[in-house]
Order: sequence, then C-alpha cells, then structure tokens
Amino acid sequence: MTDETFSEDSFRQEWKDQAREIGRFNLAIFGKTGVGKSTLINAIFGEDVAPTGVGEPVTMEEHLYIHRSGFLGLLDTRGLEIGKDTDALIKELGAYIKRMRQQPLSEQIHVAWYCVRATDRRFEETEAEFIRKLHQLGLPVVVVLTQVPSRAGQYHADAVTLAEHIASLDLPIVNGRPILVMSTADEFTGQVQHGLKDLVDATFRAAPAGVEAALAAAQKVDLDRKRKQAQAVVRTAAASALTVGAIPIPVADAGVLVPIQLAMMARVSAIYGVKMETATLAATAATVAVSAAGRAAAGGLLKLIPGAGTIVGGVVSGAVASSFTLAIGYAWAVVCGELTQGRLRGIDGALDNNMVRELFQQQVGVWFKKVKPGKG
Repeated sequence: MTDETFSEDSFRQEWKDQAREIGRFNLAIFGKTGVGKSTLINAIFGEDVAPTGVGEPVTMEEHLYIHRSGFLGLLDTRGLEIGKDTDALIKELGAYIKRMRQQPLSEQIHVAWYCVRATDRRFEETEAEFIRKLHQLGLPVVVVLTQVPSRAGQYHADAVTLAEHIASLDLPIVNGRPILVMSTADEFTGQVQHGLKDLVDATFRAAPAGVEAALAAAQKVDLDRKRKQAQAVVRTAAASALTVGAIPIPVADAGVLVPIQLAMMARVSAIYGVKMETATLAATAATVAVSAAGRAAAGGLLKLIPGAGTIVGGVVSGAVASSFTLAIGYAWAVVCGELTQGRLRGIDGALDNNMVRELFQQQVGVWFKKVKPGKG
C-alpha cells in the first residue's frame, strides 16, 4: 500500500500480522465423559471450536491432539479416561509440556480446566490425584463444576455441598475452590446461564503474562476486557499520530496517518475476535467515505467531521492527528463490539455495509467532539 490508500489486501495483511503478534492462548481441558466440556468451550469461546473431527496429534502415541482455532488452542485427550488411563495421560502430557517449553509462548499449554458435573454429586480421589499431578507439571488448574442448577440466583444445595467438599481437600487449584457454571440456558426448565464470566476471570488470573491479548481475543464472554485492550491499542496509535503530526500536515496529505490507523483497526478487530474476512469487509465499508470505489484516506475521513478542516486551518497538527486517530479507533471499537455480538447484518445474515458505514461515521463524529484538542 502507499501512505495515502486503504485497500482490502493491505488490511488483510495487517490483520494477519497483528494476529500473529497477538499469538494464541492454549487450554487443556479434562474431565470424565459427559461432563459438558464441549458445551462449556463453545459457550466461552463463542463458536464450535470444541473438537469434533480429527486434530493434529502432538505425541507419538497420538492420544493428545491440539485443535487450533484462531487465537485458541485446545488440547484434547482423545481416547483416554481419567482414573483408568491417568498414568498414561500424565506421562504423555508431561513429555509434551517439557518439549513445548522449548518453543515460543504461543506453543505452550497455559491453563488447564478440570470439569466435574455437579449432578454427579461426587468427586473421586483419582480426580484429586490427577489435579495434583497437573500442578506438578507446572499447569495452573481451574476446577469447574458444570451443569449447576440454580433458582433466583441461588445454587442447588447439592452443588454447593460438592463445591465445599472439593475446597476442603486443599487442592492446588486457582481460587482454592471450584467455579460453578451453567453453560447454556434452558427455557423448558427455566435454568439460566451463569458463572461463565467468573470462569473467564479465573482463567485470566491463572494465565501467564504474554497471553492476555490472545485470551481476550479468543473469549466471547467478557466484552469489557476486549474494550479495555482495544482502548489501549487506540491510545498507542494516537501517540504515534501525535509524533507524525509534530510537523503540521496539510489536510490533503493526511494520508500519512493511514498506516498507523490501518494497524490500529486491524489489531482492534482481532482483539474483538472479528474474523479476518468480516473485519476486512467492515473496514472497507467503514472507510469508504469519499469514493464509491473503496479508496479512503485520512484526509477524506476528516471531511466527515463537521468543522474539522476549519479547526486546524487547513493543516493537521500533532494534537489534531492524535485526536482524529482516537476518534477513528474508538468508533471502530464500537463497530467491532457490534460485530462480535452478531449485529450489523441484514435479514439474510450477510454484513450490512450501510449499517456499518453509518454507525462508524456517526461514532467518529461523536468521539472527535469528545477528544478534540482544547476539549475540557
């Protein structure tokens, strides 16, 4: 790309670059058959990422598989049962963890979830011993009680009793006690979804430094975390724009800001977990402000903001470049938040370019008024 143009190809490449930099959060999930592991994974990460087909084997014995889906890696213990095959599983897992610790952080296993179905009303010593062995391998373990019934905000007494029993064992687990969840709501029984944000919070606390962005991008439960990370990216881009604008830029040449804003928009969309093609189409729709051919430059986008040209007297100062970049970034984050929730689409499910464009332009104007130089 040149400094003055935005193109779909340039955005796709930037999205790939930013996604590569964000990396991947890798989760190992354990528990007996039927405890609801796949349902839980899909509830937290928002799509069918739980393994349903053949994964990539990561041991010679081919009992462990890594399923990669964007910013999430999921370790599956196919064919092995806790209790029956514990020794074999720990042996394979230990060898894999040792080998992966020689690799970049995005290739390592970061957190383990151990799932127990609350309605089983029991927790066996073999499960407790398995958790201790996971801890010995250096894996932080979050214990999750799944399928926990509740009524009027109160958990079922049997689930509470089971949780208290597990907590009393003094196991090396995150928070010292299980997280109680119901992965999906059930209209027939009146059960409501609960506990997912608590599980996400515990996972963030357990995850090593360096994978927060990947975990934020992968999970779909806590939009506030995504928003905070996106805002940090926007502020960094605005600081870069301030430096570029240290020597005032003629409005006609304001396209020099495009590389900064392109990288910012790509990273924000990645943090929100918006897939590359969807993000590319939305970014193109959002920035087609002047030319129907799909070419947009910062100078053109400035014209969307009433009075922006007169504010700067025909040139873009560092302060205005920074404020303008903040406005674009915050507006784009709003668009990405809507996309993450399945909005801005027509009745056929396809992306509605007009809705994207109108929301983006409206938000740019709103945010520029909030952050423009001299405000407040």
